[in-house]
Amino acid sequence: MKRFLLVLSVMLSVMLLGWVGYERENLWAFPDIISAYTAKEYCSCRYVMSNEAEYCRGYVKQWLPTSRFTDEPASKTITVSGMGRSNSARWLGERQGCRLNP
Repeated sequence: MKRFLLVLSVMLSVMLLGWVGYERENLWAFPDIISAYTAKEYCSCRYVMSNEAEYCRGYVKQWLPTSRFTDEPASKTITVSGMGRSNSARWLGERQGCRLNP
């Protein structure tokens, strides 16, 4: 029985490592998604839809926390940091809406 569990553990480990190797690009991009999504959606909620800041904070709240959140009303720019990555979005105008900064 011990040998069976050992073989099963090794097989599962090899399968997991193979999957991580296959999905490495997607897994590497994941941390960027958290801050980019939060910045873009908050910007749209706040400046395109003209909702209150408190409502928009609740709207973009995620299970994974962000470490820094900055809303600059003068320039209508949102900067969000999370999982070691930082992204910002800016409101461009009524026709363009919000866009992530490169």
